[in-house]
Amino acid sequence: MVIYRCEDSLESIFTAVYRAYEEHRDHEDTRILLHDEPILFAEDIRVEKDANKAVKVMRTLERKFGEKDYFDLCSALATEDEDKADAVYHTIVQGLKNDCYPEHLYDNLANAHVLKTFKLAKYAWREIHHLYGFVRFQELENGILFASIGPRNNILTFLMPHFADRFPSENFVIYDEIRGIFGIHPAGKQWFLQIGEEKPVLKYSEEEQIYSELFRAFVSSIAIESRRNLDLQRNMLPLRFREYMIEF
Repeated sequence: MVIYRCEDSLESIFTAVYRAYEEHRDHEDTRILLHDEPILFAEDIRVEKDANKAVKVMRTLERKFGEKDYFDLCSALATEDEDKADAVYHTIVQGLKNDCYPEHLYDNLANAHVLKTFKLAKYAWREIHHLYGFVRFQELENGILFASIGPRNNILTFLMPHFADRFPSENFVIYDEIRGIFGIHPAGKQWFLQIGEEKPVLKYSEEEQIYSELFRAFVSSIAIESRRNLDLQRNMLPLRFREYMIEF
């Protein structure tokens, strides 16, 4: 058995996929792992990420499987599951082997790897779609719109295009407090990620403080006490999102 050991990043995992094909490995006897748990009698190979190789794999996946299935593979790799890299690798192998048409990569859910990748992608996209509606921006003194999030999955890359499309003329920042990643969008320009920076001390504009209070008062005033249903509310709006929402 051959084990490719990667770091938890798209570049590293897709570099390992490239190498597995480049070195003509037996895919049934090859794994891509993120953890260092030893496996007896296996050949361990440390993967140095290579941006050029990773980009070649990305382009191939998007061309072969279509944009939607390619993004689903990437979203599965955005989860925190420790076996995600191996599941995605073998899903790619199955897709290329069977010459899948676009949007048909997950037809074979009888395959354990395909099923796992499918479930991981759905799990990630569920949180992404939640945050499309639950992200709350607040205006700082310098006019920048700032929002904090604490997602279970590393999904900031998927959130930024959504908000960049909706606020193209705004300077805004989304900060992932769990991973210390800033998504930065300069007005009228391309967004980018800044990793490893500390969260700054936030000073909100006077107008923002007024509108925040008005919004909280509005949300409280429209509640109908006789129809209060906390179980339904928690189902529609999980508690873990609320610490980042102005109205709570």
